[in-house]
Amino acid sequence: MTVKMGRYAGELRRELGLRNRRWARGRAHVESYGTPPVIVYAPEHHTDEDLSVGTPAAEGRHGNFFEASYAAIQGRAEWMRRFDKIHAQGRALPKAESGRRWRELDSSMSSDALLLNVFCAPGVVESAAVRSALGVEGDAEPVFGWRARVPLAGGRFDRTEVDMRWGSLLVEAKLTEGDFQTRAAAVVEGYRDFDAVFERELLPRVEIRTARRKQAVEFAEEFTQEWEDAAADEEVAREFQEGIVARAREAESAEAGYAGYQLIRNVLAAYAEGCNFCVVHDERRPDLREAWFEVMAAVKPAQMRVRCKVLTWQELAGLAPEGLQEFLDWKYGIVRAGRVASGVEKAEFRY
Repeated sequence: MTVKMGRYAGELRRELGLRNRRWARGRAHVESYGTPPVIVYAPEHHTDEDLSVGTPAAEGRHGNFFEASYAAIQGRAEWMRRFDKIHAQGRALPKAESGRRWRELDSSMSSDALLLNVFCAPGVVESAAVRSALGVEGDAEPVFGWRARVPLAGGRFDRTEVDMRWGSLLVEAKLTEGDFQTRAAAVVEGYRDFDAVFERELLPRVEIRTARRKQAVEFAEEFTQEWEDAAADEEVAREFQEGIVARAREAESAEAGYAGYQLIRNVLAAYAEGCNFCVVHDERRPDLREAWFEVMAAVKPAQMRVRCKVLTWQELAGLAPEGLQEFLDWKYGIVRAGRVASGVEKAEFRY
């Protein structure tokens, strides 16, 4: 599963990289270091202060966003606060001309940005078809970055952030992320409702390496061969390298853990809140769907199992306004069933 996840995620990152190199033309952006580069967009405003809600200078655009969605975000202080989160790898990116620090929502690979692009677009939340597809009732509006209260065994709470809460629905959004994270068994089993909700023996298990990685000076005779890439046509060198890696991994200490930690935690949040829980992913990531089904199969209460859902961005695209559909096609390659995504010729781009 880990190998498949890496392959599917890598293929999608490469496609999004090509698409965003085309989309970024004429829009403020930089390219990350490395190959292939990731496009990171800058808001086309004067300063960070100009981003405050309601100021005339806030009117503008952001290359990572559908213009109607971005205009709606600027009009809502609680939605604009999603831009407060600093990009974790921001220091490794070229500096913005304005001196502004990079945000996670600036990245073309951000699943949170995609989530806001879709659900902040005028007409989406109001759509009866969208509400029906997600099982949302009432007049509630989406809350992004909702803080859950997942009960722990000791009477305390895990205030985990859920990507979106919309009425009685919790949503986990995914795009190019490698997986749903892993956690030590002691942490996962420390949730109050863990055994009430899950058949622990059916959950996917992993071994989590706890030893720190050796430094080159400690492993000088093999380290560089272990961690450097072998040339594609050097089969013998690659096999030798893989053997070194395998021996190093076997020598590391490990502890028992669970795969799909984000899913387990969010199901427990939905159980505690009496909510439904939906994973939204790209149909080009069947690995994420399989991982979610594996966790879903371990849910014991039938009434909780039927509250677990899955939807693809492509299915949502079929319910979106036409302008948003065009944006999702060109920037993400996301199109509704029966449509073919716009082509991206690699010859157009030079790395």
